[in-house]
Amino acid sequence: MAYVGRTPANAAIEADDLADNIVTTNKIADDAVTNPKVANENITINGTAVALGGSITIPGETKPTITSISPDTITNSATAITITGTNFVSIPQVEAISSTGVVTPADSISFTSSTSISATFTLATDGTYYIRIENNDGNAVRSSTALLTVSDAPTFTTAAGSLGTIAGDFSGTVATIAATSDSAVTYSETTNVLTNSSQANCSLNSSTGVITTTDFGGSSTTATTYNFTIRATDGEGQTADRNFSLTSSYGASGGAQFN
Repeated sequence: MAYVGRTPANAAIEADDLADNIVTTNKIADDAVTNPKVANENITINGTAVALGGSITIPGETKPTITSISPDTITNSATAITITGTNFVSIPQVEAISSTGVVTPADSISFTSSTSISATFTLATDGTYYIRIENNDGNAVRSSTALLTVSDAPTFTTAAGSLGTIAGDFSGTVATIAATSDSAVTYSETTNVLTNSSQANCSLNSSTGVITTTDFGGSSTTATTYNFTIRATDGEGQTADRNFSLTSSYGASGGAQFN
């Protein structure tokens, strides 16, 4: 029951003794409400008790980052890439996102450390892809640029094996090696036989794949088979190797064979 216009019998005024809305902010003297007069002096923020009038630093989200990947160019076959960055948590989700927005989850993910994970992708469509990583707590990052390129590796159209028998001391075009890719292909020898002046004594045109010589076999006067490996490299740095051979001949039966 509210007491209006008269003093209550005891010194204490309880909530039931007050009429509704009788205590307003402008009726409370400055500094009249202090911590000891408040039943609960703390509030809880993110599980941490904070005193009224106090402060707390709320931890920020710990998001993963992506620094680099290796290799950065793969074919359409299942290929593992190593992703380097920070704040990885075992085991995150990893996705490749195409320039058209198509999302492809990794086939498998291997957690190495908080700064390194391995993800295997099988991406059927050539193009460039962003990499996205999401930790188990929901914190995620997407690479700011399309770090991954999916491209066809060079394919040789010249069959492996013998390119023919060439007369010793022959001068001219010996053979032509060809390969195709989705970008320009260059050619090089990974061995030291074809272009070695002490062996086959030939030159290889890096742009056209044409093999020429001014003196096939050099100083040799004995029939010899020269085995060598040619590497085709495309514009994305992808390579393909193939083994070939050329044989020299001497005597009446010798002659140049053009391919």
